[in-house]
Amino acid sequence: MFSKLENLLTLDLSSNSFSGVIKLDVLSKLKKLGELNLSNNTLLSWSSDSGSNTTFQELDTLYFSSCNVMQFPNFLRSAKKLRILDLSNNSIQGSIFKWESEGWEQLIVLNLSYNSLTGLEHFPGKNLKFLDLRSNLLHNLPPTPLPPSLQGFWISNNNLTGKIPPSICNLTSLDVLDMSRNYLGGVIPACLGNFSHEILNINLQMNKFRGKIPDFCVDDNALVNLALNDNQLEGLLPRSLSNCTSLKFLNLANNKLSDTFPHWLGVLPDLQVLILRFNNFQGPLSISNDTKPSFSSLQIADLSQNKFTGLLPTTFFQNLDALKHAISKHKSMFQEAWENLGLSQHLALDYYGQISLDVTTKGSAIELEYKRSLPIFSGIDFSSNKFYGKIPDVIGELHAVHMLNLSHNNFIGHIPPSLGNLVELESLDLSSNKLSGRIPSQLTNLTFLAVLNFSDNNLVGPIPHGNQFDTFENDSYHGNLGLCGFPLTKQCDNGDEPKPPASKFKEDEGSPISFLWQLVMMGYGCGAVLGLSTGYIMFTTGRPWWFVRMVERDWKPNVTRWVCKIRGKRNIH
Repeated sequence: MFSKLENLLTLDLSSNSFSGVIKLDVLSKLKKLGELNLSNNTLLSWSSDSGSNTTFQELDTLYFSSCNVMQFPNFLRSAKKLRILDLSNNSIQGSIFKWESEGWEQLIVLNLSYNSLTGLEHFPGKNLKFLDLRSNLLHNLPPTPLPPSLQGFWISNNNLTGKIPPSICNLTSLDVLDMSRNYLGGVIPACLGNFSHEILNINLQMNKFRGKIPDFCVDDNALVNLALNDNQLEGLLPRSLSNCTSLKFLNLANNKLSDTFPHWLGVLPDLQVLILRFNNFQGPLSISNDTKPSFSSLQIADLSQNKFTGLLPTTFFQNLDALKHAISKHKSMFQEAWENLGLSQHLALDYYGQISLDVTTKGSAIELEYKRSLPIFSGIDFSSNKFYGKIPDVIGELHAVHMLNLSHNNFIGHIPPSLGNLVELESLDLSSNKLSGRIPSQLTNLTFLAVLNFSDNNLVGPIPHGNQFDTFENDSYHGNLGLCGFPLTKQCDNGDEPKPPASKFKEDEGSPISFLWQLVMMGYGCGAVLGLSTGYIMFTTGRPWWFVRMVERDWKPNVTRWVCKIRGKRNIH
């Protein structure tokens, strides 16, 4: 049937239920065929000798992702005009040799992610702009230099060892570099911080880099996303980061950094995510008097598990303008950028607009993914430090915050009734402090509250009744001997104890657990800011069912767009 369509330019057979081995000799009769899309046919493949005498002289674009391909196709050797090749999310094993990809001088996009490749003999083509090798089994990069034309290079979640190759410094057009989740070590090359051009996204998280963080934004200030978390970096933060005026996302968690609070980052007008968790930061949370406004765009602030001390400054929270209003819905710009390159929308979504949440509960990991270019979560986590004094009333002005964790500090005084104004709050943890007095009845106004932990304080009096407070159990109040009333067995003496609810939300039995939230916000841009890069924020929840409530509240319309699966290969859309 197809062989008679001699003038056919584009053939899209994606997302069907085709199976078996495709007969490429039939398709090769379409002499003018420029674009072929067979993606998302999970049982479709080609034979090892498929197309040995087949030519696709005009083929410009081939999408064959999410199928059942197990070997690199020989017929592509004849596709001299090929510009875009997507073989992602297949079962291609072994190495790709030089002779298999020779002649691709026009190739600008190569996507081999989510396969089982163990080797790549050389980088194909001289004009390659986007190379995606994520989630394979690669141990080493090819001995040949990286193509100097590269603009986007993704090789995360492999088995790479050694150091970052020196040829990375020759990539004069590089916009995105993602080498995360490998076993790379050594010192981060200084060139990554002082490229003469404007690099947007650098993701080196979850490796074994050591030494000091190089100076970033020395010659330019276009850096948007920087993820260096989960390495062995040490020393002070480079003050040059204050020159990164486009920076939105900074994750330095789980290193060996030793410094005071970087109040000088408050000058960055677009900084939305700041994660300093699990380092050796110390001293008070000082705010420069010369910085106006300071941290006005911040939506996620994680300073947990450090050695910060002192009072919480009121001015810090007064400056958090982004948390006083609903999180804005910025318009994504990925479509325009990729259309200018002539690339398909599904590739644009994958590279530009991916956000994933990894939730780990009771040793079982589930990855939830959907396509978006925004932060969808806001939170403040100052837990496990040495802060003291009273909790500032001004925190109650942060109406858009979803999570507040001030646990494991030395706070005293009453719980501020103003916290009842945090109408979007879903998780509140004030445990392991020295708080006293009664639980404010205003907190029953928090109708989205799914996690509550007031344990190990000096609270007294009856526990408020109503709304979400009717769903919390004993462990939310453990270690407060002066509390009484439902759900505790201790009755109140004054007779004011509210009656227990007729029914309550049932949860799994067991002690409280920790949830690991991991925001992998990948973004990419061509001359514009297009999203957040990789990072994550961790907090203690106390209930395994709080996430279910969050979904039921306002994410339910998006659930059908999520891909939920046990940790492993994900589908490419």
